[in-house]
Amino acid sequence: MKRRSIDPETPAESAELSLCEALLSLKNAEEMSAFLHDLCTPAELEVMVDRWRVVPYLLDGVAYREIHERTSVSITTIGRVARYINQGSGGYLAAGARAARRRAASKKVKA
Repeated sequence: MKRRSIDPETPAESAELSLCEALLSLKNAEEMSAFLHDLCTPAELEVMVDRWRVVPYLLDGVAYREIHERTSVSITTIGRVARYINQGSGGYLAAGARAARRRAASKKVKA
């Protein structure tokens, strides 16, 4: 995380909460995509996409090497995501569970 030499006008906690509220205010995946493309550099977005790409595999217990072979995401990134799944704040688990439910519901509708 960046260190700043002077105190910003808006405390980091308040700015983080404001960002979370902005994300929650978006209505659909298209709005979220537009916001993320405006907010992030291409490299930042690529990193987040790579991290998210491996979550379903980790939640299914797939081995790191197999995840790497399927996604081309580095073993280091896979390990980092796994560490946060196991020792983080629960964000990956909550989002992963909701995404799995959406995928399951979508498969039922198509069947």
